[in-house]
Amino acid sequence: MARSKEFEENVVLDKAMKLFWEQGYEKTSLTDLVEHMGIHRRSLYDTFGDKHTLFLKAMDRFRDKVSAELTGEVKRSKTAAEALHFIFSFIIYGEENSPSGCLMVNSAVELAMRDADVDSKSTESFTLSEQLLKDIILWGQEEGEFTSEYDAGELAEHLHTVCVGLRVMTRTSIPKEKLHRIANLSIKLLDK
Repeated sequence: MARSKEFEENVVLDKAMKLFWEQGYEKTSLTDLVEHMGIHRRSLYDTFGDKHTLFLKAMDRFRDKVSAELTGEVKRSKTAAEALHFIFSFIIYGEENSPSGCLMVNSAVELAMRDADVDSKSTESFTLSEQLLKDIILWGQEEGEFTSEYDAGELAEHLHTVCVGLRVMTRTSIPKEKLHRIANLSIKLLDK
């Protein structure tokens, strides 16, 4: 008779996600994962497969959670500029009790050149982020809040590049004030 699981999959997946996010894929051992997730090695394999498969599932979980939070907050924003300010603040400060930076950016830097699956997931996540930024910029252009001198898609590509840079910089000791100046200037450049 099969034993029933003694854990909630998403809860332990969140724990793995945070550990990968903080330490990176290569630095995180199976022993680290088992201890941090609070499950047995056999349960990890039975539920999530091997370390690489678990990592890819953690990347999916991260993308889905961040996308839901950002999209929800953007919908509650009164203006396009307010939506962009929220996104930049989210990037600079992150979520409470979460590692700094971004799992997708960290993973792309660490592994994308030699891992097609990580490259694909990172690129997919970046495409979703650019689309969200494009939607916000179009909103701002339609409302006369942002310049229409430039294509919204090209502006979104530029802003996304700034966002990726900020995500990397949040993992350093660079002062948050500097990151805010960069974010504010990036939004100001969109002004009409």
